[in-house]
Amino acid sequence: MKKQNIGAKIVTFVLPIAVQNLLASLVSVSDTLMLGMVSQNVLSAVSLATQVTFVLNLFFSALTVGTTILAAQYWGKCDLVAVERILGIAVRISCLISAVFFLASQLCPQFLMGIFTDDGELIRTGAGYLRIAGLSHLLMAVPQIYLCIMKNSGRMLKSTIYGFVAVAANIVLNGIFIFGLFGFPEMGAAGAAAATDLAIGAELCLVLYENMTTDTVRIRWRYLRSLDIELLKDFFKYTLPVLADLLVWGLGFTTFSVILGHMGNDAVAANSIANTAKNIISCFCLGLGSGTGIIVGNELGQNHLDTAREYGNKLLHISVWLGIGSGAALVLMTPLFLGIVSSLNDCSSQYLKWMMLICGFYMAGKSVNVTLIDGVFCAGGDTRFGLWCDIVILWLIVIPLGALSAFVFKCPAPFVYLILSLDELLKLPAVYLHYKKYKWVRNLT
Repeated sequence: MKKQNIGAKIVTFVLPIAVQNLLASLVSVSDTLMLGMVSQNVLSAVSLATQVTFVLNLFFSALTVGTTILAAQYWGKCDLVAVERILGIAVRISCLISAVFFLASQLCPQFLMGIFTDDGELIRTGAGYLRIAGLSHLLMAVPQIYLCIMKNSGRMLKSTIYGFVAVAANIVLNGIFIFGLFGFPEMGAAGAAAATDLAIGAELCLVLYENMTTDTVRIRWRYLRSLDIELLKDFFKYTLPVLADLLVWGLGFTTFSVILGHMGNDAVAANSIANTAKNIISCFCLGLGSGTGIIVGNELGQNHLDTAREYGNKLLHISVWLGIGSGAALVLMTPLFLGIVSSLNDCSSQYLKWMMLICGFYMAGKSVNVTLIDGVFCAGGDTRFGLWCDIVILWLIVIPLGALSAFVFKCPAPFVYLILSLDELLKLPAVYLHYKKYKWVRNLT
């Protein structure tokens, strides 16, 4: 296979993933802006309710990382049968996980909301949202995995187009159902949930059509019915540490929402908007991390170990500058969000100003960590390091300090947010030292 320069690799793999991540973040933006126009309470309730979807996405993220680790290397090796078998394994597991979250959202939505807040109005509004949006938990099982395999099998552009269609549908339907346009009833939070269900349903139809009309890599019944035991062992070997890491990190991130959720509605609303802005900017960093996993993994699968190391070094340098630029852009977006979300009171607005500044520094560290931990390390099967990083930094340092500052010392919300945002910066020295050991330079096939 002819060697491409790193610029061509980035255009081929990183940019489409970044665009797809950006499109997905626009749904969150539309929810925040439109629900913010309804009321601050509705915005806060939906923000907390979507933490359930956030946890579900952690499982999907682990499955897609595990799929990419093996699929990228086997695709580089031109073993298409192995890629299809990996797809079959991931789809079976994702469907099982989706069913569990769907049932939870239908049977105990009030309990789920009660984890994040003790405000009765927020619990009632959020529970209503969860009952409707729970259907999307079931519908997204296949698209999440199939779009991942499309990225790893030369269909990056199609994957981006399908994602765009789903996002466009979600945003348009948000406006129609939330505000009651074109003769539809005004549904508020329930309208945002219904829009999500219909958009994910459209995405499912698109990937099923793609699966029916392609011969490249597709879901085949025989690989769903009978599993390759050796590949299954490899899949769990590399996926379970990633899942554990994502759950440790994700539950920690959810704990941030719990801590801020018990500091009042103003802190919840400001945090919701800050996270939305952060998600918009971080899509480029996440795209670099995901693309790095494919780029480096392809080279490792072809046994081009020196080339994989060279690409890793170049992508690390790119991540540093991308992180600095992303952090600066995030700070500059503060007046924009303050101007658009007009329902915020003075206290929430002040909180938001400080949170956006803190997010700017957070983003500089996140860019490097995502590229190395989720991209370079995982490409070579080194999936345990990130887990230990998060256990030590997040759960033994950041969360205890954040809880103490909030509930014992009664510090202001922006200071608590600063403490809770230190994890990415504290990881940097250990991540870089681990990278320079080059234990990730391995052919797994």
